[in-house]
Amino acid sequence: MDTKKAGFNSKLIHAGGIEDPMGSAVTPIYQTSTFRFKNADHGARCFSGEEKGYIYTRLGNPTIDDLQNTLAELENGYAAVVTASGMAAVNNVYLAFLGAGDHMVSHNSVYGPSRGVMEKLYPKLGVESTYVDCTHLENIEKAIRPNTKLLYLETPANPTMGITDIAGAAAIAHKHNVLVCVDNTFCSPYIQKPLDLGADIVLHSMTKFINGHADIVGGCVVAKTKELFGEIAYVMKNVGFNMDPHQAWLTRRGLKTLSVRIERAQANAKKIAEFLENHPKIDWVLYPGLKSHPQYELAKKQMAGPGAMMSFGVKGGLVAGKTVMDNVHLALLAVSLGGIETLIQHPASMTHSKLSKEEREEAGITDGLVRLSVGIEDVDDIIADLDHALSLV
Repeated sequence: MDTKKAGFNSKLIHAGGIEDPMGSAVTPIYQTSTFRFKNADHGARCFSGEEKGYIYTRLGNPTIDDLQNTLAELENGYAAVVTASGMAAVNNVYLAFLGAGDHMVSHNSVYGPSRGVMEKLYPKLGVESTYVDCTHLENIEKAIRPNTKLLYLETPANPTMGITDIAGAAAIAHKHNVLVCVDNTFCSPYIQKPLDLGADIVLHSMTKFINGHADIVGGCVVAKTKELFGEIAYVMKNVGFNMDPHQAWLTRRGLKTLSVRIERAQANAKKIAEFLENHPKIDWVLYPGLKSHPQYELAKKQMAGPGAMMSFGVKGGLVAGKTVMDNVHLALLAVSLGGIETLIQHPASMTHSKLSKEEREEAGITDGLVRLSVGIEDVDDIIADLDHALSLV
């Protein structure tokens, strides 16, 4: 089936383009490290690129290709690579487009390890970086230098839920010949398509919404053009960021229910955000579906829905926040996000603990900030769980 012109949900189920010769309705797990050639000439043609064929799983595998092809279609990109983790995807982009003497601009509340690895390891390679509040486009313009090669965005940002105007940011970056990469993990391609808005590269931690079942770790990078894909694929294959076939099969299976999972979780999140915003123990709620969100109108413009992620502040700061987290019973106190289960966590002591207190506060990550990833449980049960925990503050 040619799915190029099919609807999103049809692509979720039928994209991939890998047909099993035995007729399996589901692409099998090709759990093999290497592939047998028909003869010496066949092997030579595969290595030279004269003939399409599989050589070695780090270089290509049917199960992995099924997932990669689907992701490229969903993001309206040229092609994709899948990686062993979300951070492998991040580093895949860094290594492909940054080298000695180069500079990167990014959001100041970007996912902690994405910033941490750049600030700790990449200076050894001669790469510099600057972190600003990208929700204000003038900050991006001011931060770009003559040696800036990459604008690395995350929108909504983790965990402050700040939303960056992708089209506006891309226009500024491209004026300076700077590539734009967007971490689309919080939204998934169901809610937001950065390549359509002007980005050059989009990545995901597929551990989250794309797989959605908290049983794999993985990442992906989707390129807008053949040339960009070539750079990304070279790094993935030769550094060895590749995903395992069984991991890819589980991810592809989870991906098929992406839209129904997000619709349910998003409906829950809207009700929970309204409950929290009106709760006497809550100082503030940041959720793109609330009119109180600073970028509410922008969210409506570039996102197909507000999603299932939010952050909120409990009155009483750090101690109050910990009280809530220690007294929920249905929500799981755990990092990660985007699964079928509701997860709650404290960024200052968990995902962003590597940043100094000053860096966290500059990025809007207060000690009392709590991040909530809403799942697909019965919404009344989630609300009752939060209400009980808040009653103990």
